Amino acid sequence: MRISILVVLISLCSQPSVANEYHVSVKGSDDGNGSATSPLKTISAAAKVAMPGDVITVHEGTYRERVNPPRGGTSDTERITYRAARGETVVLKGSEIIKGWQKEKNGVWKITLPNSFFKQYNPYKDVIKGDWFRDKGRVHHTGEVYLDGAALYEVVSLDKISEGNRKNWYCQSDDKNTHIWANFEGADPNKALVEINVRPTCFYSDTPGRDYITVSGFTMRHAATQWAAPTAEQIALIGTHWSKGWIIENNIISDSKCVGVTLGKDRASGHNMAESADGYNVVVKRALESSGWSKENIGSHKVRNNTIYECGAAGICGSLGAVFSEITGNHIYNIHLNKPYTGAEMAGIKLHAAIDTLIRNNYIHHTCRGIWLDWMAQGTQVSQNLLHDNGSEDLFVEVNHGPFVVDNNIFLSPKTLLDCSQGGAFLHNLFTGYITRHPQDRHTPYHKEHSVQIAGLHDIPGGDNRFYNNIFAGGKGLQIYDDAKLPIFDVGNVFLNGTAPCKNAKDSVVLSKFNPDIKVVAEKGTVDLHISLPPMPADAKTRIVTTKLLGKAKIPGLAYISFDGAPLAINTDYFGKPRNPEQPSPGPFENLGKGKLNIQVWPVKR
Repeated sequence: MRISILVVLISLCSQPSVANEYHVSVKGSDDGNGSATSPLKTISAAAKVAMPGDVITVHEGTYRERVNPPRGGTSDTERITYRAARGETVVLKGSEIIKGWQKEKNGVWKITLPNSFFKQYNPYKDVIKGDWFRDKGRVHHTGEVYLDGAALYEVVSLDKISEGNRKNWYCQSDDKNTHIWANFEGADPNKALVEINVRPTCFYSDTPGRDYITVSGFTMRHAATQWAAPTAEQIALIGTHWSKGWIIENNIISDSKCVGVTLGKDRASGHNMAESADGYNVVVKRALESSGWSKENIGSHKVRNNTIYECGAAGICGSLGAVFSEITGNHIYNIHLNKPYTGAEMAGIKLHAAIDTLIRNNYIHHTCRGIWLDWMAQGTQVSQNLLHDNGSEDLFVEVNHGPFVVDNNIFLSPKTLLDCSQGGAFLHNLFTGYITRHPQDRHTPYHKEHSVQIAGLHDIPGGDNRFYNNIFAGGKGLQIYDDAKLPIFDVGNVFLNGTAPCKNAKDSVVLSKFNPDIKVVAEKGTVDLHISLPPMPADAKTRIVTTKLLGKAKIPGLAYISFDGAPLAINTDYFGKPRNPEQPSPGPFENLGKGKLNIQVWPVKR
């Protein structure tokens, strides 16, 4: 009898805890118990009670709050999940609706708000600042004014507010009040929807180490985010704040003053403390020595299938905190367009230390720059992405030593690659614009394999790149590498439309007069690539690119492998279609034929 009771008790203790589901509704009450029949009113109230393994289901409506998770999960199977109810539109905003505007002359309206309205944070007193930020000689506030969802333009003085043909706003604050003037160009702000930023973020924990959190299915808008320098704590509209194992998926993220999503560092290792390579090296050292930077503690996030747009600096950025992560299937556009400030942290995706990080299947267009891998891209794989109409380069690789892999991408902007690195493998890509390169005398880290531990520092003499089976259809091609100090491998590439191989190229196909007449047609939610492809000569030579073929990157002495540590074999194309094992097609598409082709490249049908 005693043995039987003991067996039952052991069995009960060994069973996993039963997860709770907490419901949130705009019609609920924070005095409720969170059940489907007695939902809570705010997401924050549910966050206070949710424990590892629990699910928070948020129902239709607009929630104007900042979610500050007080805890995270304990493992990938015991995470805390925040999700929008299936089929329901759930909007989380960092703004408030403002009524009571008073009309002044020349179509200008004014509102005066007591500073107490903003509680602990007033975006109309907070000025954008930080390392590598350039204000262009004027003030920029983290606040914003929106008319029917669209941001107005901040001007520098009240007399400028009626100038030009754009909707403008201006602010002044004193010890008691904040005054905002706005030109709505004929709209009545008391009848239209007018909102202003009041919160610095929508979803962000104020404490590092809130691990294993899922955020799924929300529309998140309007945050008074600060500049997210790599030397600072990086706060975005939604951010992971120096933690591990987040999943940010299937969300619509827009209208962040600076950054949409951050996978960023902590404040303790430095906060806007050094605008230099030496200064950032100090930050990296502090992160290793005192902030717990390791694979066990930091990174391994998944940011997937989100739509991210209208962000002032970057769609996704991360300093040190994006290691071992996957950024996949995101649509990123309208990033840092028509902004009156500049700096060095603007891109669709901007990462420092993309160690063993995957960037795959993203669609990035109409940004200042597409993808920017800055420092310590090692074990990184940039694969099957579509980029076009970006103002600067589609891909910028800065002071990295490799090995990193760039395969099966479609790069269609006038400038496709800015190479200030070494140790890259560029395989089966389509390049339609200029490639530029600049050696660097900065000494930056490289790491032990699959680790954040530093193996050494080195400058960037340039070269040590591998280009296999690409198509070049614009710019000058690879001849810009003829004076590279480290070896260049130019093998099996196709050069069209005036492009040319480097001097030591092998197995090249050069059809200088063939114009592929490339066009991008985006309509009704799909993107088609119109391209003409020439017939390949019968004796053209290509081969499947593998870890063995590529050898090792010179500076770190490491092999080219997949981001997850598996041996590399580029045996599928942009669509995931198997490649011909004997003679794979150059470029991102396998055996699509010749002549004029119309190819749907987004969404990708696999």
